[in-house]
Amino acid sequence: MSDKPSESDVQKRPPNNNLIFAGVILLIIIIAAAFVLLKPSGAPETVMQVEEPIKEQPVMELKPENDPVVGAPSVKPEKPEELAVPTQRPDVEPESEVVPLPTLNDSDPVVVAKLDEYLGDAAMSLVLNDDVIRRGVVFIDNLAKGKVAKKHTPVVKLEEGFSVNEGDILTIDPNSYERYTPYVKVLTSMSAAQAVRLYEEYKPLINSAYTEIGYGDDEFTQTLEDAIDLLLDTPEPKGSLPLLRDSVTYQYAFSEWEQLPAAQKQLLRMGPENMKKVKAALRNIKAQLESN
Repeated sequence: MSDKPSESDVQKRPPNNNLIFAGVILLIIIIAAAFVLLKPSGAPETVMQVEEPIKEQPVMELKPENDPVVGAPSVKPEKPEELAVPTQRPDVEPESEVVPLPTLNDSDPVVVAKLDEYLGDAAMSLVLNDDVIRRGVVFIDNLAKGKVAKKHTPVVKLEEGFSVNEGDILTIDPNSYERYTPYVKVLTSMSAAQAVRLYEEYKPLINSAYTEIGYGDDEFTQTLEDAIDLLLDTPEPKGSLPLLRDSVTYQYAFSEWEQLPAAQKQLLRMGPENMKKVKAALRNIKAQLESN
């Protein structure tokens, strides 16, 4: 662990660890939602295409033909049949095929706009709005190796403090777990099926960012699954874990916990209940990835 105690030795407010864990949780948000970002909004085009045939229906060509009673019946049945065809317009697919993805360098405005629409202001206040896809890819790539890429975290620094319970044995104050609850709520409110479907649809930009960091033509999906597996493998303690104060930092007292990868130790810091919810969401996402 890397927690700094305050001057009173009771409160610790380590900006780096807050930032790191927020990144771990936002990793999951990015897995579940950030790849929705590039979905083109084809609504305006759909509306325009529907209005055109409707305007043609009442064209005054039918009315003159109503005068000759003989011609009227033959014309009227044919026109309504043609109008039934445009009614099959829930074809969003052609529009998404027509609208090309932006380049990776130009993707931020689309990404930020869609992320804001999908997650809302509460989550967006935690997300950095530059190089969103690149940050997510680099962060998850490191996470799959058990590391936390502080310089590439996709979120801003959290200000909430970390606190410990003083006594015969130092332990994490359970109140510290509450600061992670908003992240968990965002995560558990997402549809894994929708997220993975859209992730598969918009993988080109993700794989492009992955290629930039030296992986050639490899796909990002395996790295994503490795990151999820690493978090799922985080052991769950039966009770409070004792801490040791090492100069200006805190460490787990038992080596089996202190020697865990940095990513898993940060997941532990959210508390047992929050961690269970995160793991449940991760299992759903993993199942969707494997079924595709």
